[in-house]
Amino acid sequence: MFRNHLILVIGILSLFACTPKESTQVIILDETAYTLSIEEVIEIDSVWAGHRVGFCLYTHGDRQYIAYYNATRNMVVGQRNLDDENFELHQMPITSRKTAGGTSTVLGWDSHNYVTIGIDREGFIHLSGNMHVHPITYFKSTVANDISTLVQEMELVGTHEKRCTYPHFMLTKEGELLLHYRDGGSGNGNEIYNIYSCETKTWSRMLDVPLTDGQGLMNAYQTQPTVMKDGWYHVYWVWRDTPDCETNHDLSYMKSPDLLNWFNAFGEKIDLPATLNKTSLIVDPIPPGGGIINLAAKLCLDDNNNPVFVYHKYDSVGNLQLYTAHTDDDKWIYKQVTKWNYRWEFTGRGSINVEFRLKGFIKRNDGNYEVNYWHIKYGNGSILLNNEFESIGKVMKPEPFGTNLEIEGDFPGLSVRTSGDHGKGIEENTKYVLKWETLSSNRDRPREKPWPEPSRLYLYKLKK
Repeated sequence: MFRNHLILVIGILSLFACTPKESTQVIILDETAYTLSIEEVIEIDSVWAGHRVGFCLYTHGDRQYIAYYNATRNMVVGQRNLDDENFELHQMPITSRKTAGGTSTVLGWDSHNYVTIGIDREGFIHLSGNMHVHPITYFKSTVANDISTLVQEMELVGTHEKRCTYPHFMLTKEGELLLHYRDGGSGNGNEIYNIYSCETKTWSRMLDVPLTDGQGLMNAYQTQPTVMKDGWYHVYWVWRDTPDCETNHDLSYMKSPDLLNWFNAFGEKIDLPATLNKTSLIVDPIPPGGGIINLAAKLCLDDNNNPVFVYHKYDSVGNLQLYTAHTDDDKWIYKQVTKWNYRWEFTGRGSINVEFRLKGFIKRNDGNYEVNYWHIKYGNGSILLNNEFESIGKVMKPEPFGTNLEIEGDFPGLSVRTSGDHGKGIEENTKYVLKWETLSSNRDRPREKPWPEPSRLYLYKLKK
């Protein structure tokens, strides 16, 4: 474990004679020494570099699995024992949407079409991806702990599987495997949850109704339910009216002890599905065009396990700012955190190139809150907040992994892409990351040639 961080207090004015409101101090926490060293690098394969799309890394005990698109945009899976020097790779059988019922193992130009892995409690491997309002694209291994035995299954439950996007596997507190995804399109869709039975080797619907329901008027861009320190699942979302990202609105939230019974932030039970007219779920009623994009929020819990949010929206003059929201006396209280002189004007359809990203929000052991972000104008940064959610300083962090890696390709516009580990290995203080290079997304439309040469996909083993 690391020792308590060094606190440097700079610029304390009128220290003995003034009231707290009259004093001014800036606290700087220096954590730049807590870096990750590169212990091992494994070169895996050549991969497509014409646009960004998500790859998957899953460490499971002493085994490791990967899924990605290779240089010819074919879906590839791989596996190794952690002490192996290389991955055993397997290209998935080539299918096209015209011949395989609308599913495909060949990547087009859509940056939504990431690939993802889940593992059930018996070690069987499940894979889904390459779909954006397409029929479910799903594979399951016939042998435990062997990704080379993946076989496609055309149905899970048999309904609400023709217009699927954003597949995510997750494990419940009891270790049961879930697969959830959006059924429908952007601006008109519902969040569907399926649960897998290791006994019957079949999927069934976990809920009789969708978790969120846009009622044909909108859809929810929601986080995956996450177990936090109170032992409950927490989920939050914004609604979107159309495929245009500008139409996001109404940051919302609910929580559950068991994924079946749901409550608002004030402990009141909510009947599913969550809809916009259940107004007690709304954290901040940000209007369409108000400056919040999908999933532009982070959540942590205060000392009493009440939810606290940080998120962005436009201020009164139209600049993008960070705000916090916390509960007090059965209502939400809002505070503006930043005073930036910059407006990110996001609009339109398809995968967009972001100009701001919230990277983290935590309640620190010292009692303060820490916000981490990347801003196109201000770079990587952090903000330290006290219990009144006032900015009192910053945390100096080491540069994120990948920042200092040189671009290997010489094609203009290439950037480093990374993918963290979806699973957990057996080695303490060890982190695995995939790294490759691509151009940015192109609103999910084809790029004219010339295209960059394939880039190299690497696995980095990092040590604290």
